[in-house]
Amino acid sequence: MVSWVILGSFIDGEIVKREDTPRIKILNPADTREEISIFSGASLDDVKRAIDSAYEAFNKWSGVPPHERSKILFRAANIIEQELEDFAKLLTREEGKTLRESKVEVERAIGILRFYAGIAPKVGGKTLPSQFPNTMVLTVREPLGVISVITPWNFPIAIPAWKIAPALITGNTAVFKPSSLTPTIAMKFVDALYRAGLPKGVLNMVVGSGSSIGDELIVNKKISAVSFTGSTEVGLNIHRKAGDLDRFLRIQLELGGKNALVVAEDADLGEAVDIAVRGGFGLTGQACSATSRVLVHSSKYDAFVRALSERASKIRVGNGLRDDVDMGPLVSLDAKRKVKRYIDIGISEGAKLVYGGSPLEEDEYRYGYFFQPTVFAECTKDMRIFREEIFGPVICVTPYRSLDEAIELTNSVDYGLVAGIVSRDMSKIIRFIEKAEAGVIRVNMPTVGMEYQVPYGGFKLSGNDLHKEQGEEAIDFYTRVKAAYIRY
Repeated sequence: MVSWVILGSFIDGEIVKREDTPRIKILNPADTREEISIFSGASLDDVKRAIDSAYEAFNKWSGVPPHERSKILFRAANIIEQELEDFAKLLTREEGKTLRESKVEVERAIGILRFYAGIAPKVGGKTLPSQFPNTMVLTVREPLGVISVITPWNFPIAIPAWKIAPALITGNTAVFKPSSLTPTIAMKFVDALYRAGLPKGVLNMVVGSGSSIGDELIVNKKISAVSFTGSTEVGLNIHRKAGDLDRFLRIQLELGGKNALVVAEDADLGEAVDIAVRGGFGLTGQACSATSRVLVHSSKYDAFVRALSERASKIRVGNGLRDDVDMGPLVSLDAKRKVKRYIDIGISEGAKLVYGGSPLEEDEYRYGYFFQPTVFAECTKDMRIFREEIFGPVICVTPYRSLDEAIELTNSVDYGLVAGIVSRDMSKIIRFIEKAEAGVIRVNMPTVGMEYQVPYGGFKLSGNDLHKEQGEEAIDFYTRVKAAYIRY
């Protein structure tokens, strides 16, 4: 078992510590007096060594029968399940979300491992008829090689799980770079896989900033594919770098969102407010699928704004380890400053601040990155707070008069990840599903809370939409198809 005050990356089956790279100190965002761990950042040589290790392990690992690879993922899921409380507490201390939310995320990672372990024996090809006599055509699926897995801090065990599990189960090896804000829970996840019997070199983890080591995970010629979740800005940079290479690199990009929830004229007001609160303030609004815009029919608009503000005022903000807390801190000081900057922008643009809008810094809050749940009203589609991803507990409310107008407002931003509607009118629901430009539509549900057996990915600047994540569809990204003609 690895000690969780670690200095280093995990390469070729061992912890690699360096004295010549910057230290990365991980603090509890709810109480910055608590040090979670210290990492030494990986050097470029470390990253190259990690890629070489995965490259050398590929031939042997890809030859392991799927049933044997499946057993390792099942055992890892069991290990994490047995230690669920420890995983969840570490996740809360490192990232900040409430313990209840952390347990849901860890359980999701367990389910992901079991889901891909279960479908491993079914991943294969098919037979096709041929125009030639005495000829059979077969297709087979093959692994790609070494996969770069680059993940964000907001779901630091679930997102690695939904990338790494399908990569490994199909016979690929991987080099994993977690966010520098949450490497400790990431290392604990990697450790569980190795305790379950994963051979050394199959999965390597490097810790460091994207600006210092990220390029090598894209341009190195031994990398066959890159799976990235994070900001649209970084995703576009990866897209550009891949396009400049003298070879074809498969890339999967799951990026930002500016998700709208439409409250229809027939919606139940209490249900709609509850759905908006869970989608917008759950996880402290730090989810790419979070509800950041609520479009409300004009007949319910004033009542909705009052009810939403009242609900926001009752949300208890604090350390996520406490049972009485509804919303944890933002992940970092930079995140806190960004949210405050957008509050100021919204006010300057003429939006009406009806609740919140301030960081919490007095008394019990002064050592954490806490922020009030915030509600803006009278938001218009030309405002930056309506169009740009804030990634915090901020909901912008906008009135509309017809469903066509609501759909136009939903689609008026550059993102297209998730869109939701609250209604019991099936004609409205079906029209919204057909016309909303988003990769996921949620009806009478919060925009957050995706299931691992369902394909996930966005349109427009929310992702390149070439290959979905999660579900059986994820297998397509991690494999290539070969056709074989057999004359007998």
